[in-house]
Amino acid sequence: MFQTLGLFANLSLEGHYQGKSLFIQNPEDEDGFGFCVTQVTVNGKPIVESVQKPAFEIGFDELDIKIGDLVFIVLEHGIGCKPKILNPEVLLPKSTFEIKEMSCSADGNFTWSTLNESGKLAFIIEQYRWNKWVVVGQVNGIGLNTLNNYSFKVSPHSGENQLRVVQIDHSGKKRVSEPIKFVNSSIQAPNFFPKRVKDVIKFSAEGVAMVTKFEIFDAYGNIVKKGLASEVDCSNLRKGAYYINYDNKSEKFIKG
Repeated sequence: MFQTLGLFANLSLEGHYQGKSLFIQNPEDEDGFGFCVTQVTVNGKPIVESVQKPAFEIGFDELDIKIGDLVFIVLEHGIGCKPKILNPEVLLPKSTFEIKEMSCSADGNFTWSTLNESGKLAFIIEQYRWNKWVVVGQVNGIGLNTLNNYSFKVSPHSGENQLRVVQIDHSGKKRVSEPIKFVNSSIQAPNFFPKRVKDVIKFSAEGVAMVTKFEIFDAYGNIVKKGLASEVDCSNLRKGAYYINYDNKSEKFIKG
């Protein structure tokens, strides 16, 4: 953020300490005497090291700042010049979580606890269905390196269920937990009918209507419908072959 205050301006940056220093490129002041930056504060406290040089480092270890701590840096500088922060990405949240405990009740109450988080990153909840990992929800991360507790309600399917949590930080890499497995023996495996559809597909188990997650793909692999329901209106689909994922099954039907 850039802010002008009289004869001086402020360049500020906020993030979480990830164990690396910031490096600042510091041009000469516009009058040619000295350098652009006149003062640096970290969390409101001025750093004592001289900044009157063409480049300098802000090291956080010396400021008693621990990994994961919030930091707010302000560079005060002349209005006729502007310093450059060379590596601002080092203050972005990084996925470092470690799972302490993870469990899920038979009815889908999914809970997990973590240690060693470094900044607030969302947890993506994935469930294994249809021979792939499917995103079923998201929970905002707390971001502390101490114990963090989370919960999320999932919709179990018949048979064995698998769940895991995922984070993606600024590097684009996934950090993935080990999956947990559980079974809800009260859920019957549904079927759908009819296989040649005119208007509506219905899901049922032993003659009783059943709500289930579903995805319908056309012959080119495009998703044309998805949701959570006991029946699906297919009246607006073109005639032809379609593929349907539901519960934990994958099958084919014809729209007539």
